[in-house]
Amino acid sequence: MKPERLEYFRGRLTQAVEDLLNEAEKTVSDMNDGKESFPDMTDRATLESERNFELRIRDRERKLIVKLQEAIKRIDEGTFGICEVCGGLISEERLIARPVTTLCIDCKTKQERLEKLKGQ
Repeated sequence: MKPERLEYFRGRLTQAVEDLLNEAEKTVSDMNDGKESFPDMTDRATLESERNFELRIRDRERKLIVKLQEAIKRIDEGTFGICEVCGGLISEERLIARPVTTLCIDCKTKQERLEKLKGQ
């Protein structure tokens, strides 16, 4: 892949990490402000439910941050855009759609078929 394209992907990945970290910081700040004090049990339960939902989202985002950082590491190592199964190139269109991917479309399709067969 051309160096300018790699820098394009590095920029996208870095920006995504920064955005997710900013959202996580905002969530922590909002949860620590202590403004929510509801004497009504229903309101308190609703708040707790919303917080749990927010924390589940942030946990998923934490896992995505790890994948984004791994993709940046692959750029540094020169393996970004190379399928880890067959060693072929991952199409740029696929990388644009999912820059954290490590499999070309053919290997991912095979993997999903196998998972579907095992699940039945």
